[in-house]
Amino acid sequence: MKRIMVITICFFMVALQASAQHRPYQPNTYTDDDGTSGDGFKKQNLFLGGSLNLGYDGYDFNVGGAPEIGYSLNRWVDVGLLVNLNYNSERADPDYNYNIRQRSFTYGTGAFGRVYPFPIRVPIFFQVEPEYNWTHLSAKDMNSGLSSSLNLGASSLLLGVGYGQRIRGRSNFYLAVMFDALSNYGSPYREFYNNSANTIVPVIKAGFDIYLHPSR
Repeated sequence: MKRIMVITICFFMVALQASAQHRPYQPNTYTDDDGTSGDGFKKQNLFLGGSLNLGYDGYDFNVGGAPEIGYSLNRWVDVGLLVNLNYNSERADPDYNYNIRQRSFTYGTGAFGRVYPFPIRVPIFFQVEPEYNWTHLSAKDMNSGLSSSLNLGASSLLLGVGYGQRIRGRSNFYLAVMFDALSNYGSPYREFYNNSANTIVPVIKAGFDIYLHPSR
């Protein structure tokens, strides 16, 4: 988990620095004349992006992503839909996990809402993200050759806070920390033992969004 967090944060910092080098600073919001005011659907408010994760610590390998599509309702609120895809494998080792190889694949869908309470200069937002995920788990005892599998499905409600660079009508880079407010058995955001989801796992997301019809 620590290595995954470090890699994720490094990805966010590199992307943020690259954006800062290629674009002059703009207020972290929308202006009154950029098309976000008024009624009706506006194509310049659509954005596409998502978050990535990658981790490896010698025993565990993790890779995945969450592509998303969203819409800026106004200078304070973004909403959208996302898809989760994640693969994790743990190699067998007699001293680490009794020589049992474990693999899991998680996929799911969800929605999100981001609220920027101080949209003028402070790039902080609050995020709400309801999801439903399915997980396929498999394990193989390399000593005996016996294997087993398990399928799980659970709903989650991620709540958290983030920091980013929201360039009006052009792009958004962000880093968010969230927690699952529900305690459903089978949630990929909780560690479960003895049929109970009793340990909360922090969710670290670093991602980017690009507006499909950027303002000029």
